[in-house]
Amino acid sequence: MEVALVSGLSGAGRSTAAKVLEDLGWFVVDNLPPELIATMVDLGARAKGDVTRIAVVMDVRSRAFTADLGAVLKDLDSRGYKPRLLFLEATDAVLVRRFEQNRRGHPLQGDGRLVDGITAERELLRPLREAADLLVDTSNLSVHQLRARIESGFDDAAQTTRINVMSFGYKYGIPMDSDLVVDMRFLPNPHWIPELREHTGRDADVRDYVLSQEGAEEFISRYLELLSLVGAGFRREGKRYLAVSVGCTGGKHRSVAISEELARRLSEGTRTGAFPGVTVSVSHRDLGRE
Repeated sequence: MEVALVSGLSGAGRSTAAKVLEDLGWFVVDNLPPELIATMVDLGARAKGDVTRIAVVMDVRSRAFTADLGAVLKDLDSRGYKPRLLFLEATDAVLVRRFEQNRRGHPLQGDGRLVDGITAERELLRPLREAADLLVDTSNLSVHQLRARIESGFDDAAQTTRINVMSFGYKYGIPMDSDLVVDMRFLPNPHWIPELREHTGRDADVRDYVLSQEGAEEFISRYLELLSLVGAGFRREGKRYLAVSVGCTGGKHRSVAISEELARRLSEGTRTGAFPGVTVSVSHRDLGRE
């Protein structure tokens, strides 16, 4: 029996996540009180194979984000279920826009402002966010991108760790759903070379320039060693998703070239055995944003 808990901020995409998991064959229960989760899992385990995956969507309507839920998680873990926790979030500005577009109030807003409800919920859910196996910031994701992110985290063998290497530009902000963040601004910026300025880190001339700089090769080699160590630790802890964010000033040259090279070597390592139990994807959040 596989068990997953889906939680996150109101307006961040929990309903979409539930639909995706249903499409992947999960039996999804919405807003189940924490004290009934273990009972539901036990019923599923006795279903003689008819139910093999149960996902419970948790939100503030149950008012149950206390030590009770932590006790339930520990209980499930002690029984060998090892529940996975998916947590969805977004920036305050995005959440406000979504609520205003739908003309809805926030469940914790009361007589206050919409932002007050969002702030209260964010604080209430902080322990769940910190315990999440897969943390997804939906601020800049379309419905299709969110579906792909959830599918990549849940539709796989239990022992596989998925590593997503994503480039970004610091001037647009650090991705909120990062597990690891690295800064490539210690390398010379191709932006200041006229013949490279309009190209990107995906182009051979920019890639070769970035990778040939002093410190680039040493950084890549040592960082791959770190990823090997972290990936092995994630597998031991039952975590299945690792988000690596690689930044430079604008997310166009250095971070893109380094992300592509890290992903290439990680993928090569999965074939040679250097990175067992790992699947790799690469994305570029801010490429083309200028």
